[in-house]
Amino acid sequence: MPNKKAAAKHMRQTRVRSQQNRSARSELRTLSRKVVNAAGAGKIEEAEASFKVAAKRLDQAASKNVIHKNAASRKKSRLAHAIVKAKKSAS
Repeated sequence: MPNKKAAAKHMRQTRVRSQQNRSARSELRTLSRKVVNAAGAGKIEEAEASFKVAAKRLDQAASKNVIHKNAASRKKSRLAHAIVKAKKSAS
C-alpha cells in the first residue's frame, strides 16, 4: 500500500494506462491475424484492406510508446511480405 497520496494516484494512473496498453496490444494482434488469415486464404483484396488498417494502428501504437517503433516496423514488414507471398502463390 502506498504511504503517500501521490503514490496512490500513481498506482491508479498505472492501472488505467496498463489496461489501455493491454487493449491496444490485443487489437494489434487481432488486426495482424486478420491480415495473415486473409492472405493465407488467398483473399488478396481483403488482406490489403486489413493491412492498411493494421499499419495505421501499428504506427499509432509506436507513436504512443505502446510498442517500440522498430517492432512496429518489423510487424508491418512481415505482414506486407505475407501479402506479397500470397500474391505470388495466387498467380
